Amino acid sequence: MVADWQLANVLDMLASISSPQHTIVVNEGASTSHQHHRIRWQPPTLGRYKCNIDAAFSSHRNRTSISICVRDLEGTFALAKAITFSCTVSVDVGETLGLHSALQWLRDMQFDNVNFETDSKLTTDTFLSTRNDLYEFGCIISSCRSLFRNFVSNFRVEFVRRQANEVAHALAREAVSLVSPAVYYDIPTCIETLIINEML
Repeated sequence: MVADWQLANVLDMLASISSPQHTIVVNEGASTSHQHHRIRWQPPTLGRYKCNIDAAFSSHRNRTSISICVRDLEGTFALAKAITFSCTVSVDVGETLGLHSALQWLRDMQFDNVNFETDSKLTTDTFLSTRNDLYEFGCIISSCRSLFRNFVSNFRVEFVRRQANEVAHALAREAVSLVSPAVYYDIPTCIETLIINEML
């Protein structure tokens, strides 16, 4: 996690230096960098859905929760699901369980043309690689690949920064207190403001 955080900050700095929106403001001989854009959720292309996934962990409640939120090209809420497990797992395993749950659920719902976004770079990179291992994380990744190959058509798995995954993050934190899975056909109140702001 620390390595991912450090890499993300280095990439942000490099992007801001090479960005045409990057400006240097000179004030009394000192130069200060200002970046005029921030990372935001981006809608999918025409004819596709975007599914954001995140996991949250509560050692106090001994729970791991997963959130899945689907939106269309306008950013309009389509549906969401929250799942809670009565145990705590590692961050990597939790994030990968999120991807597996999302792939399985949207396959069962007969969705097509979906971009799956997670803010776990390790999950995305390992899923897209050919690396295999026998540990818990690797077994879940293998199951994700199997779902992807055998049941899913025209789906993509992509990494996204946490700032662009705020809706899924907020729903996952809220889901820690659930006692059973919940499917939402209307926007849950805990993410309503976030979704409206991202549509503006």
